[in-house]
Amino acid sequence: MPPPPHVGASSGANHLIKKCAATTALREARRIHALLTTTPIPTESPLFIHNNILSMYARCGSLEDSQLLFDKMPHRNVVSYNALISAYSRSHHRAHLAFHLFGRLENDTSLAPNGLTITSLLQASAELGDPILGSALHSQCLKIGFSDNLHVQTSLLGMYSKCGSVDYAKKVFYQMMDKDVISWNSIISGHVKNGRVLESLALFQSMLSDGVNPTQFTYSLVLSACAKLQDYDNGRLVHAKVLTSGTCIDLPLQNSLLDMYCSCGDIRTAIDVFYRIDNPDLVSWNSMIGGYSESGNGGKAMEMFIQLRRVSRHKPDEYTLAAVISATSGFPSCEYGNPLHAHTEKTGLMRSVYIGSALISMYLINDDSVSSQKIFSSFSFKDAVLWTDMIAGHVRIGESEAALHFFRVFSSEGLRIDSFILSSVLAACADLVTLRQGEMIHSWVLKTGNNAEVCVHSSLIDMYAKNGEIGSAEYVFSCLPESDLMCWNSMLTGYSHHGKAKEAFQIFFKMLKHGLKPDQVTFLSVLAACNHCGMVGKCRYFWRSMKECGFRAGPKHYSCMISLLSRAGLWEEAEEMIVESPFADEYVESWRSVLSSCIKNENLREGIRAAEQIVSSDAEDSAANVLLTKLYAAAGRWDDVVETRRKMRKLMMEKDHPGLSWIEVRNSFHVFFSGGQSQLENGEILSEVGKLSANLMPSVVEDADIMLQVSD
Repeated sequence: MPPPPHVGASSGANHLIKKCAATTALREARRIHALLTTTPIPTESPLFIHNNILSMYARCGSLEDSQLLFDKMPHRNVVSYNALISAYSRSHHRAHLAFHLFGRLENDTSLAPNGLTITSLLQASAELGDPILGSALHSQCLKIGFSDNLHVQTSLLGMYSKCGSVDYAKKVFYQMMDKDVISWNSIISGHVKNGRVLESLALFQSMLSDGVNPTQFTYSLVLSACAKLQDYDNGRLVHAKVLTSGTCIDLPLQNSLLDMYCSCGDIRTAIDVFYRIDNPDLVSWNSMIGGYSESGNGGKAMEMFIQLRRVSRHKPDEYTLAAVISATSGFPSCEYGNPLHAHTEKTGLMRSVYIGSALISMYLINDDSVSSQKIFSSFSFKDAVLWTDMIAGHVRIGESEAALHFFRVFSSEGLRIDSFILSSVLAACADLVTLRQGEMIHSWVLKTGNNAEVCVHSSLIDMYAKNGEIGSAEYVFSCLPESDLMCWNSMLTGYSHHGKAKEAFQIFFKMLKHGLKPDQVTFLSVLAACNHCGMVGKCRYFWRSMKECGFRAGPKHYSCMISLLSRAGLWEEAEEMIVESPFADEYVESWRSVLSSCIKNENLREGIRAAEQIVSSDAEDSAANVLLTKLYAAAGRWDDVVETRRKMRKLMMEKDHPGLSWIEVRNSFHVFFSGGQSQLENGEILSEVGKLSANLMPSVVEDADIMLQVSD
């Protein structure tokens, strides 16, 4: 006997209702809606069907269709309201409409909100970033008796955390009687995202002590915290915990492991983790490229980028390109930078601030300020990141006047001035030795509340020290209660530049008493102080200490030692150090230090040797050739004098770029260059020079001292 007609119709309708719960395509959703409207369903109420269609439209992202259906529904229950409130709460631009609906629900005396209503509204508050609205809902929870609802409590945690009110989130958390793993994850996540990373690790330990088993998401959060802190030891312990607990390692957890190892500089383990991933996603590739970039291995980063394009179905995004451009910025731009720039143009990603920032930095590192300016100008809206790159980049390549110009334009744009920009501008003032402008920036630091930032504090000390205001530098140093190594180094460098070796040594040993470990900059500063004051014994002591601390001497460390040994007349020891130094680029400069000291100490033999070493490496070094000629003359080697002068005439050595100097007078810069006659006050200057010359004591120079005459 065939089934009654309504049974077949009911079966088809039930099938359509099940499809409602699975459909995410709007076109399919509208087709199902039409079928359900025309199909009689005797077993289900119209309200049940309408609520299913309402949820279906919300899932498809069509809030307009959801609202239209909601308004046309003859009857609604709390499920209807919750479906639409939940949909609005997930949309940042429409989250406020959830509260309008909540108002309508409260006006309906036959209905009352439930826990799902409150959790959706708390999500809406989090989307809006409005803790006041969230606090009002919290009060509502207490009034209507939802304070013990675990889902509501967890939503309160998430809302306060997302709004940046971590302390309120902690209060809610500690008032919870039953804390499940979701609650623990929520509070740990809130601390990580709000920069309270150390506390998040302490919470993880408390979670383990309470006997709650971490999930994959928990481990991902804790590994992210270790990455931010560059806490390699704890990161490895967490990795070991993951392995011993038997947790299934999914792709997000593998990516967190990659991020942790890359952030901590262990690229070898990171690449091992990477090759164990069956199907790495773009986050995996970006982590590896970024890791190589951070470790300074631009070649490997480029290899990973090429491999990504060859073997992966994923296309590079803005983060990929920004990372690989940054990684290869140390190479000549014609090798990698320009081709990557062209590739970015083809992909249509040039509007990305991340890529723009990376390209600006790359071109400035390559001393190509014209190209960096073109990229900078191509952005109609320039955020603080782009401005910072332009200002800091120009300071880095020695174009501090341009950096100050960009800062003046930036400050007129009304954008927020942060510590990075202020630190860069102070560095520009230090390079240009412009005290008045440096003091103006200092007042800006105080106005913007950046005086507690370590990088700004360090730059202020450096600026005052380089402007000769060592007392002001000391005062700034004393104002920071917990100076870190950067500030100690700045103060130490200031004393070194001013030849205050005693004060430099005092601050070095005081720094050690505070438990700070010296770095290469610290040792360079004390070596420079020894060099300024001719303290050979002390310099040898700090040189040994540096090596005992495991630091490899850099070119500037060698330069200090060679300069000091030369000036002390220890030329053989200085020559041994030149040979020992692995820095070939500094070879000529080292011999110049020896040559300079030989001239001052009238050592003909060593002076000739030093000058010959310079000329053999750089035949066009005009200063060395002139000095070598005079040294030969002083030694009576007239044939060598003739030969050297012949070479000089052949090379036609002239100064292409005259030396520049400048002074700041009443907020104006006055620039002078060798042979320049363009200053308006030139006559007055020459007159003053004449007065000074008349007062100079004449000096008698014997023929044997011809080597001391260094001008033609």
